[in-house]
Amino acid sequence: MNRLLLAAYPEPYRSRQGEELLACLAEAYPGRSWPPPREVVALARAGVQARARAVVDDTSRPWWLDGIHLTALLLAALALVPYLQDVWHWALHIDPGRHAIAFRFSGWYPWAQGPGTRTRLLPYGLLPLVCLIALLRGKPWIALPAAATMIYAGATFNSSTFFGDEGKAGLGYYGLGAPITAHDLVLSGALCTACAVLAACRPGRLRRHSYRWLIPVVLAMFLAGGLHIISVSPAFQRGLFALEVAALIAAWAATAATGDYRWLIPVAAVAFVRTQAIVIRPDGFMQSLPDLVVLLLLIAPLPVLAIAAQRRQSRALLE
Repeated sequence: MNRLLLAAYPEPYRSRQGEELLACLAEAYPGRSWPPPREVVALARAGVQARARAVVDDTSRPWWLDGIHLTALLLAALALVPYLQDVWHWALHIDPGRHAIAFRFSGWYPWAQGPGTRTRLLPYGLLPLVCLIALLRGKPWIALPAAATMIYAGATFNSSTFFGDEGKAGLGYYGLGAPITAHDLVLSGALCTACAVLAACRPGRLRRHSYRWLIPVVLAMFLAGGLHIISVSPAFQRGLFALEVAALIAAWAATAATGDYRWLIPVAAVAFVRTQAIVIRPDGFMQSLPDLVVLLLLIAPLPVLAIAAQRRQSRALLE
């Protein structure tokens, strides 16, 4: 089990010092397959910091380009969350029946039609999924048309039948803040803008990630579709909130370790998208927390990350 902790470290570190780290853990905690929780947290934090330093040391791309790439990835994932169940059922040709909440029928082309539902050719959730996969592989010219189609689908949800009305005109993203439906064009517009900036750059400058990063996406689809957990259920919201907190802690650890501002860009973009949805639709709160607490949790990470970066840069100058 100790080897799982090595996944937090970049590959060059694992190849050079991985066996040495495992030997130290085995010597310090003989007979245990897993170190104490405090040691696990310390090793995970060191791994995040090592990955952050490796990213900053790679000068083949400017920091702002990396930040925009991360922003596009997060916005694509944000747009995909409400449609995990629908895409899973569509891909496996499953009719969820009474388990479908806000999706009266999730069928396969061309039979995707239910009582009172307009015929659709494809599920809307395929668009952010295509964006996410293309961005992971560093191919924004594929993600850009999908993001532009998201804008079209959101702007014509009352007239176009291509994606039907299931989900697209109903539930949107539900998390700590207000819901973001498909016809809220700020999210899709921000994603399209980020993809356009990335597509304007040379393809070789973008970071390419392994397909293994899609494993959590497939797992989330299985949980939402296979176990009938949807984006408005308390279990899903708690799990998503835990992931968001973990991501913010990782961004803070990376920023504090390197003094780099690239992780501030995606945090600011997500905070902007979610805050504007709250301001425009204050009645859309899930009421999971008091309104003021929600807004503070969305905005507070921005100055925290900026201060952490400034302090790290100041220490670097003194050294």
